[in-house]
Amino acid sequence: MLEAHDLTARRGHVTLFSGVSFRLAAGQALALTGPNGSGKTTLLRILAGLTSPAAGTVSWRGNDVAPFAPSIRQDTLLSAHVPALKDELTAAENLSIQCALTGHRVADYDIRVALDAIGLGAAQYLPAAVLSQGQRRRIGLARLLLVRRPLWLLDEPTTALDVAGMAQLGRLLGDHLESGGIVVATTHQALDIPADRLKSLALA
Repeated sequence: MLEAHDLTARRGHVTLFSGVSFRLAAGQALALTGPNGSGKTTLLRILAGLTSPAAGTVSWRGNDVAPFAPSIRQDTLLSAHVPALKDELTAAENLSIQCALTGHRVADYDIRVALDAIGLGAAQYLPAAVLSQGQRRRIGLARLLLVRRPLWLLDEPTTALDVAGMAQLGRLLGDHLESGGIVVATTHQALDIPADRLKSLALA
């Protein structure tokens, strides 16, 4: 369902990576590793249709897709490395806005249920400014519960999560893959994904 063919990315005159190819079918995940600056986030943005590769193509559902094409962007949920939160708004308000920006208007009740499910029920009405980094990250996990899209592109999803948060992330990933979704995640830690569903790609 998702294929990359000989992708190359450059930043100025510097080549970040070249010749990157892979294929993921429904229910499979790709763990993307590599040192800082190797182009992991750039590759996610290419797959999301937000950045043009210097060379190569991306194929989704059997068809090559041009950069910025809605055919892949409407099926993609991109989670950035740094949570995009407004500090003056509550966790619930931030989550509602994040869902709305992806075209999903979610009822207040569903917002509360999702935040409670990922361990933020008691903090959902606190401003984001007073939340810990792990709590801020959990707001992004709640969005995974509410926005249903087949392709998840996750940039360092394990950052700042405690043991309970890591377990919750593992359950979310497992449920998404079990339902036929696809995951590409940059990571410096092992992901809790069954070996038969997980591929890996290291950028030098």
